Amino acid sequence: MTPPLGLTGSMALWRAYQRALTAHPWKVQVLTAGSLMGLGDVISQQLVERRGLREHQAGRTLTMVCLGCGFVGPVVGGWYRVLDRLVPGTAKVDALKKMLLDQGGFAPCFLGCFLPLIGTLNGLSAQDNWAKLRRDYPDALVTNYYVRADTSAACPPASLSPEVPRDWGSSLPRHPSVGMTPSFPVWAPHSGKLSPTCSAWFCL
Repeated sequence: MTPPLGLTGSMALWRAYQRALTAHPWKVQVLTAGSLMGLGDVISQQLVERRGLREHQAGRTLTMVCLGCGFVGPVVGGWYRVLDRLVPGTAKVDALKKMLLDQGGFAPCFLGCFLPLIGTLNGLSAQDNWAKLRRDYPDALVTNYYVRADTSAACPPASLSPEVPRDWGSSLPRHPSVGMTPSFPVWAPHSGKLSPTCSAWFCL
C-alpha cells in the first residue's frame, strides 16, 4: 500500500534533515534551536497573545532566533559533547550517570545563565535582574526537574537506540544516552517583553 503523498513528503524532509545533521551536526543543531525558538515566539504572539499579523513584534521573534542560535544551541549542544566524553558508555548505568550530571550540574548552571540573559534582553538593570533571578530561579529549577522526571518516565533511556543522532532537535531529537531533551520556557505575554513562565515549561 502506497503511503499518502503528504506522509511521503514529510518522510523525505525528515530523511533530508537527518542527512544534513550527520554531515553538519553543529550547524544544524544551532540553526534548529534558533528556528524553533523563533517559531515558539510566533506561536506565542499569534495564538496566546492574539496580536495578529499587523501587531506582531518581529524584533522580539528575531531576538528569540538569535538567542537560540547564539546561546541555547551552542551551549546545550556543546554540553552533550562534553557529557559523552565524560561518560562514554551506553549501558543503563551510564545513562543514569549522564542524567545525574545533566540534572545536578548542567541544569542549575544553564538556568542561572539563561534567566539573567532574558532579563538583560528585557532591559533590566543589574539590580533588578539579580532580584528577578533570586525570585524566579528556584521555581524554574524545580519545574525543570518535574518536566525531566515526567519525560524519563514516559521514555526511559533503555528504550532509546544508541544509534539515534546525539542532537536535540527541539524539538530537537532526544539525547539517546540521557533519555530526555532540554526544556525551554513557553513565553508568556508581559508588557510585550520576554517572560519565561515557571509554570509553563515544556519539553522539546
